[in-house]
Amino acid sequence: MKTIFTIAILLLNLTVFAQEAGKAGELLKNEAKSSEMQTQRNDGFRKSNDKISEQSNNRITPSFKNQKPTGSTDYRWNYNYGNSEVFVRIPLNGNFTIEIGEQMMSNSTGKFRFFELRAGSVPISIYDNNFLIYRTRLNVKNNMRLVLDFFPNQGLYLLGNYPVQNQSYGVNEWDDIWNNPYGNQNGNWNGNEGNGNYYANVMNNGEFVRFINALKRNASFDKDKIAMISSVSRNTNFTSLQIQTLLKAMSFDDNRLEVAKMLYQNCVDRRNYFVVHEAFDFDSAKRKLDDYISRF
Repeated sequence: MKTIFTIAILLLNLTVFAQEAGKAGELLKNEAKSSEMQTQRNDGFRKSNDKISEQSNNRITPSFKNQKPTGSTDYRWNYNYGNSEVFVRIPLNGNFTIEIGEQMMSNSTGKFRFFELRAGSVPISIYDNNFLIYRTRLNVKNNMRLVLDFFPNQGLYLLGNYPVQNQSYGVNEWDDIWNNPYGNQNGNWNGNEGNGNYYANVMNNGEFVRFINALKRNASFDKDKIAMISSVSRNTNFTSLQIQTLLKAMSFDDNRLEVAKMLYQNCVDRRNYFVVHEAFDFDSAKRKLDDYISRF
């Protein structure tokens, strides 16, 4: 009986804390043709079922057969390739290869980090066992980092765009940039609050003003505003002040309370959530919110 109880507790914990494929982010359509996915690459990349020594660190050494030096001295010193980045995570076990623009990476760690990319519409291709399984294009912006998750059975999801400022990544752990869009902050946001109070995956001031204007223009009733906020919150986090502004756009305290509860998990500075109180007309709503947070 004790064993059954222990197993039940473990299963419950897995259900509560496990991330769900496709739960967060914007799905990017697979543009690979079925005919392209039938042919295996033949460029020397190791197949996923090949034996790989631990000492190799899963790196693939290209073979150069009797290649003669060209004698060229046309070196490119300090060449500026680009200043944008793309990070892709593949949680599924296996050896995958990702090609972005002119860069290609293959490993079994499931984490792919591309640097010095040029801005623009950049093609990304994903291979499993040297077979193309996904292809689409990324809208890469200057001094920005795109963070994505790829699930072979669900697709490629864009989790957010993050500014790259003086090579400061704004996270204590690398995995935070992937995990936080799923709401896995556990009450502690690890983002960089300096440099203009930047938080990961949060609308900047201009974007938020446009969203508020669209909310007021397109949603006349509270129920429509709640639906619009709920839809946007699937891919976006908010600061406590932004949430306060959203609540002030509502007409009734009951609806403000509903939104305040809904967005608490999306708030990146929960310690400042007390500012949300200012959006309520009655103390009863404030007490209900505090009670909800105490049990969160």
